[in-house]
Amino acid sequence: MKLLFAHDHIFYKYNNEYYSNGSFPKHVLLRYTDVFDEVKFISRQESVHQQIQKMSLSTTEHVKFIKVPNFKSINKFYKILEARKIIEKEVADADCVIARSSSIGSIAIEYAIKKNKPYAIEVVGCPWDALWNYGNLAGKILAPLSCLKLKKIVKSAPYVLYVTNKFLQKRYPTNGTNISCSNVKIEFIDEQVLINRIDKIHKLKTSNKIILGTAAAIDVKFKGQEYVIEAISKLAKEGYDFEYQLAGNGDDSYLKSIAEKFGVIDKIVFLGAVPQNKIVQWIDNIDIYIQPSKQEGLPRAVIESMSRACPIIASNAGGIPELVEEKHIFKKGNCNELSTKINSLLSDKEEMKNQAIRNFNKSRDYYHEKLDMRRNDFLNEFKTYSMDVNKKYVDKLMDN
Repeated sequence: MKLLFAHDHIFYKYNNEYYSNGSFPKHVLLRYTDVFDEVKFISRQESVHQQIQKMSLSTTEHVKFIKVPNFKSINKFYKILEARKIIEKEVADADCVIARSSSIGSIAIEYAIKKNKPYAIEVVGCPWDALWNYGNLAGKILAPLSCLKLKKIVKSAPYVLYVTNKFLQKRYPTNGTNISCSNVKIEFIDEQVLINRIDKIHKLKTSNKIILGTAAAIDVKFKGQEYVIEAISKLAKEGYDFEYQLAGNGDDSYLKSIAEKFGVIDKIVFLGAVPQNKIVQWIDNIDIYIQPSKQEGLPRAVIESMSRACPIIASNAGGIPELVEEKHIFKKGNCNELSTKINSLLSDKEEMKNQAIRNFNKSRDYYHEKLDMRRNDFLNEFKTYSMDVNKKYVDKLMDN
């Protein structure tokens, strides 16, 4: 069977090879080629003229990457007609469609319905939270419209995959067959990871430099790194010496201006995009992982930090409270509460150790073998459903 996968993701093309910033490396695409004979991934693309060092290779057998022009800005919106023609053609050529909640995904589902193509949707985030917290008036205008549109699509979708256990299901319910299955891939972890973390916490001295870390794009304002920057400026006055490491690509000018405003530019380290095969080494080096987002589905970096037994403080955005213990959750955007949480955790080594143990054990729920089996069963069921729909459609045409 031929599957069309539709999403707004940007693949970077160099010498006819495709790369991803982390969301769709090769091993993620293999989830779909293990079930379907051929996969076309329709999305945005950018060509680059030098080899990409900090991204993951996406190119794999049986996957073809289809380019849609970028129409997601005011000065490029005129390209939407060209984009729709490409999407319509690819939907018509496919046997079934899987779309992640996005602009391209929504258009693909629209055409799948018109052309009687079986489809499924992966709900990985909330457009209301993303657009409302985007940082401009246009985002706030689009937020309710996008939210209602996704509610309608998900409600009537025959198959839905949610990355959360409760949050997205409650906000975007469906009448279709559905599962909860995170996109995060956690390999088996040796108990030595926990032993090493406990030892690190035991040796931690708050009179020395404390390393905090966040992994997220640095030019997406709803990721909330500015609240950590403000929080550490408050705590620096209490004698703490912080280094805040930011792992993520993007334009750093906004966050640098925030750091300069609060007088902590010397405490901020921009690492750029950290390759997936080096992310655990980075997590092992930090003392507390912080996820300050104003919008999330079920963040990969939080689960990866849990798997490294790292103490975590995070906002109450999206599905994060499903992962992090309530007493270490702060209200999104509240830097006073965040600074209190950081101070409280650093003042209690026993609690840091308890969190290391708790997080490490919780991460076992996201071991890839368990999730891969559930996802594979779901995809195979969707494939069987698609074959049945297509057969009935062909039989109906022949009868006529």
